[in-house]
Amino acid sequence: MRLPCPHCGTRDVQEFTYLGDANVKRPGADEMSEAAMTRYVYERDNPAGRQREYWHHSSGCHAWIVVTRDTRTHRIESAEPAKPLVQS
Repeated sequence: MRLPCPHCGTRDVQEFTYLGDANVKRPGADEMSEAAMTRYVYERDNPAGRQREYWHHSSGCHAWIVVTRDTRTHRIESAEPAKPLVQS
């Protein structure tokens, strides 16, 4: 599989590290508990089909990107720079 890095162009998937679903939200301070963190870390859906995923270009520009792809066919729909998780 080849991923389109918005900064470097299309590269082999071996240059990237997969993080996971880009739509999962970390529990906020008001809902933080051991059970909430367990659900956040371990209890994930694994849907077949279109999914937004975090990828890190670890052997390239070191940027985080969000790739939208179909998990059944690996067809890449889009790739965009990831927005910062924490904004100052």
